Amino acid sequence: MKQIKLKRIYDDPSGNDGYRVLVDRLWPRGVSKEDAKLDEWDKELAPSTELRKWFDHKEERFKEFSKRYREELKDKKETLDKLREKANNKTLCLLYAAKDAELNQAVVLKDVLAESSKRFRFVNCIK
Repeated sequence: MKQIKLKRIYDDPSGNDGYRVLVDRLWPRGVSKEDAKLDEWDKELAPSTELRKWFDHKEERFKEFSKRYREELKDKKETLDKLREKANNKTLCLLYAAKDAELNQAVVLKDVLAESSKRFRFVNCIK
């Protein structure tokens, strides 16, 4: 069984992160590309700029944000399939910059991946 982890990009990379994918549309402030130790930056899977700005990380908007983001992801089947293929072979670590570990796009993305594949085990890397 493979793992899918969620982790803040600001947390130090570790040897058990596996394949590290940043799923933010914007590059996170204060993180160098070298320090990020990314395998991939998948801007295409991030919420649209309009949706991201509307959500503004407000807790009361998360339910509606999740619904709208899921709608956007329906048009990203090919990209999601590529990510699933990576996860078939190794641990997948979805990286995000948001401060809230439970109310962000990586949580929604993880759920979308989980709904399509029961082969993965999910882990939150919260300190």
